[in-house]
Amino acid sequence: MPIALSRERVTGCTCSRLRKLTRRITQRYDAHLVAAGLRVTQYSLLANLCRGGPATMSKLAVALAMDRTTLTRNLKPLADADLVAVAPGDDARARIVSATRRGRRAWQDARELWREAQDEVNRALGAEQVAALHDLLDDSLRRLRKAHAAAEDPPQVSGTPRRRR
Repeated sequence: MPIALSRERVTGCTCSRLRKLTRRITQRYDAHLVAAGLRVTQYSLLANLCRGGPATMSKLAVALAMDRTTLTRNLKPLADADLVAVAPGDDARARIVSATRRGRRAWQDARELWREAQDEVNRALGAEQVAALHDLLDDSLRRLRKAHAAAEDPPQVSGTPRRRR
């Protein structure tokens, strides 16, 4: 369905459309990863830790573009299954998350299943469409991070902080 454009704005809910797409794609990945006992959200967390190494909860949350509460909720089943470890950091507030040996093995075992899911999505959408989607999503994430950072730290005019409305 084409995007409805007016002179000043796009109509329709972007969030709703993205959530529909995300649910549909998540279903495909989950269907493949069930054989490994993982959901795609868990696979993604393990992949991030196995590729990037241990990380603080805050850095991991930023890398995954999720809030710490959601990250904590998503880590719990992985920690309960001994796939990740959460240990104290350098100070009392920091927590370090790492993949355990069992978690690294689970991620390795699931990689082929993930590849099958990715290949299915590539076939369904077409490789060019998937590449264009990845570019659009990456660019959108960059723009939203920049807009969020600007909203968090509004520019100052004449040395006087600007008031929020």
